[in-house]
Amino acid sequence: MTEWVGRTAVEIAAAVREKRAEPRAVVAEHLARIARLDGRIGAFRMVRARAALAEADEVAARGDRDRLPLAGVPVAVKDNLAVRGESTRVGSAATPDVPAGADHVTVARLRAAGAVVVGLTNVPELCVFGTTEGVHGTARNPWDTSRTAGGSSGGSAAAVAAAMVPVALGNDGMGSLRIPAANCGLVTVKPGHGVVPAGIGDGDWFGMSENGPLATTVEDARLMLSVLADTELAAPRESGAFRIAVSVRSPLAGVTVSGPYVAAAREAASALTRAGYQVRRADPPYPLSLGVTSLAHWTAGTAVDAGSLDARLLTRRTRVHAALGRRFLTGVRGGTAREELRRRLEPFFAEYDVLLTPALARRAPRSAPWHERGWLRNVLANTNYSPLTPPWNLTGWPAMAVPLGTLPSGAPTAVQLVGPPGSEALLLRVAERLEELRPWRRTAPLD
Repeated sequence: MTEWVGRTAVEIAAAVREKRAEPRAVVAEHLARIARLDGRIGAFRMVRARAALAEADEVAARGDRDRLPLAGVPVAVKDNLAVRGESTRVGSAATPDVPAGADHVTVARLRAAGAVVVGLTNVPELCVFGTTEGVHGTARNPWDTSRTAGGSSGGSAAAVAAAMVPVALGNDGMGSLRIPAANCGLVTVKPGHGVVPAGIGDGDWFGMSENGPLATTVEDARLMLSVLADTELAAPRESGAFRIAVSVRSPLAGVTVSGPYVAAAREAASALTRAGYQVRRADPPYPLSLGVTSLAHWTAGTAVDAGSLDARLLTRRTRVHAALGRRFLTGVRGGTAREELRRRLEPFFAEYDVLLTPALARRAPRSAPWHERGWLRNVLANTNYSPLTPPWNLTGWPAMAVPLGTLPSGAPTAVQLVGPPGSEALLLRVAERLEELRPWRRTAPLD
């Protein structure tokens, strides 16, 4: 019998379209893997086993089955996006356990393309932090279960890295796709503002949060992003004239990047140089105020999301984060810091097509009950290991994480690719070249 677990979304969809595979069989195999492994990994807050099998049968009966880009592909959805008939808990005891009446637009687009939602994945409370644990579960890194999967799309990343699904839906407000993707050896794209519908929480963290795919290959990431954006993201024609800037400097003063992540960026730069790209060492002109700007927007976004919830049911770290954010709300809503940052960085991207950086500064924190620890300890842990992602939420420009290299433990390292508005297809092409030049193992060796 054909095994579909571990296959890519592109492979599964082609087989289902051509009737070499039936959606029910594909989904059933993935549900069996979830049942076998998720007790160790903690990717899912809830699994829709019966509903997913029924929806797989609906895909099989569709008259347009032979044209569905994600025909029969099992997907996981981050638990801050509505799935019809299921509650959206956002990692919190303070959110209502009430079934959603309709799918979020991104979920609706995945279903229309033939995907089958197998479950909702764990997140930290209100998707605030870069580790995933809380009252609904703890998501661990399948490559090293002593470490967190990252956050806030940690459950979605863990599900893909453990081959429980070939692709998953997440979102990114300060790095929440790129951080877990980098930890778990996945490809992800945080699209630029307006490319994919957002509708995340109450105001998308002032327009900084974007929905995007988590995948094991660039081809799958491109396919899923095209479905989410409702437009084909064709790769640009290959050109050695693409100008790549390489920077291993942390954007935040006082935070350094550890050796394995510096090495990953340098290895990627060397590979692209040998492939004919114009690669130069160059640091973006990050302002010294970037740390304050990031903290103000990070906490203020949480203050808005927590505003309608019973604070007594929130964890202490979330309450403190939101309380600090309320002090920043007026300045964030009426301020010009983000526009000033864009103006400061635009000349750099007039000179370079793509910025290549380490994706993280160091390996993920240990998997632990971070939701029970103090606010400052959480903030320092997050800042010290993921300082390189927030600038690109503040600008609203596209950014990717791409696996490359390994830590001494064998877990993956990763690089980040950043471009100016409208450069998603170019970033995917550069990521594809890295995938060709430095192939990586797609999923964690759990079997």
